[in-house]
Amino acid sequence: MRRLLDCSLKGGQSPAAVLDPLRNQRQVLSMTLDIEFVRAQFPAFAEPSLQGQAFFENAGGSYTCAPVIARLTRFYHQRKVQPYGHYKASRLAGEEMDEARTRLAAVMGVDTDEVSFGPSTTQNSYVLAQAFRQWLQPGEAIVVTNQDHEANTGPWRRLAEDGIEIREWLIDPATGHLDPADLETLLDEKVRLVCFPQCSNVVGEINPVVEITAMAHAAGAFVCVDGVSYAPHGIPDVGMLGPDIYLFSSYKTYGPHQGVMVIRRALGDQLPNQGHYFNAGVLYKRFTPAGPDHAQVAACAGMVDYIDLLADHHGVSGSPAERGAGVHDLMRGHEVALLQPVLDFLSARNDLRLLGPAQAKGRAPTVAVDLGRPAMPVAEALATQGIMAGAGDFYAVRALQAMGVDPQQGVLRLSFVHYTSPDEIAQLLKALERVL
Repeated sequence: MRRLLDCSLKGGQSPAAVLDPLRNQRQVLSMTLDIEFVRAQFPAFAEPSLQGQAFFENAGGSYTCAPVIARLTRFYHQRKVQPYGHYKASRLAGEEMDEARTRLAAVMGVDTDEVSFGPSTTQNSYVLAQAFRQWLQPGEAIVVTNQDHEANTGPWRRLAEDGIEIREWLIDPATGHLDPADLETLLDEKVRLVCFPQCSNVVGEINPVVEITAMAHAAGAFVCVDGVSYAPHGIPDVGMLGPDIYLFSSYKTYGPHQGVMVIRRALGDQLPNQGHYFNAGVLYKRFTPAGPDHAQVAACAGMVDYIDLLADHHGVSGSPAERGAGVHDLMRGHEVALLQPVLDFLSARNDLRLLGPAQAKGRAPTVAVDLGRPAMPVAEALATQGIMAGAGDFYAVRALQAMGVDPQQGVLRLSFVHYTSPDEIAQLLKALERVL
């Protein structure tokens, strides 16, 4: 049997000692991100069926903000026709879809036609891999990692069937860290593409995208970044980061179930068209062979509405990219302050293994824990305490295996975002105390 909390904390720490820093942070947090204003933008927090439950599986999909819900409802009520026609409902439908692309592109610091929508990030990655399959020559190489979600590693690995060399950029098995110095040894004139995550959905460490991208570009390679696990913590300025491909999922960034894909023109114009032949001249249609859900594309503009609401409320001004960056910093500041007590609590225990960094500043609040036993029963027990958490391999089987974790047993994953409150963190720690 697992020992009681007060017996299993390293150094004799008590639960109260771990919780105290969190209590002291409440006043600081109120001076930065206005958490009450934030939570008022999410109908889930007023939903009676969810009262008393704290949501800690945000890495699997976030709550949806009110502006997205409003746009989706309006589209289904008023615009659910074939878009881009001459009649009013059709014209407005097309305009709303274009608005989503235009405004998201502005926040991400890229051109409007460099943003594509697809049914999911996994599907978008697969389509891109087929384009590269046609474009690359046998003997050329792609670098992949074992830190990724399978969506940004599996499709690329399959290109080995056509003679493409797959080079492995491996994580440190003890820490899960992805060392840029190890990438440098893999780069030469044969490498055409480097694929890696901005942060892993089980390791959580934030990788230095700018540094890695610069290394790959200097070697003549393009870069594909999986931003699915990072974008929920602030949609980044992709133009500033520099990758040629950036992928994320809007259902994890408070929106509908879509995959959002940035493909910079310098690469997109070179890759073979994967869409209808008559759409070959339109960049955002080249890599979406199936038409995306019109209503959900239009509703993605609501994600930018939400960013604008936060920016206006907190006095963040400037260009769309600058406002997005300011909101990103507000989100991250709040998350870092709430995350450290969770990491301290878990690090102090000697009956589990925290995956990834123990310092909040360098990681996302996606926290995976190896319990040395099946994780699902613990997640089920947490549910009885009002904690909605996840357990499993989270499609990161390669990463878990590399770190010596049995994917069949899985990990307990506790993930949150900027709308999580200090009280919910306290509820989580008390529930962990009881369950572990």
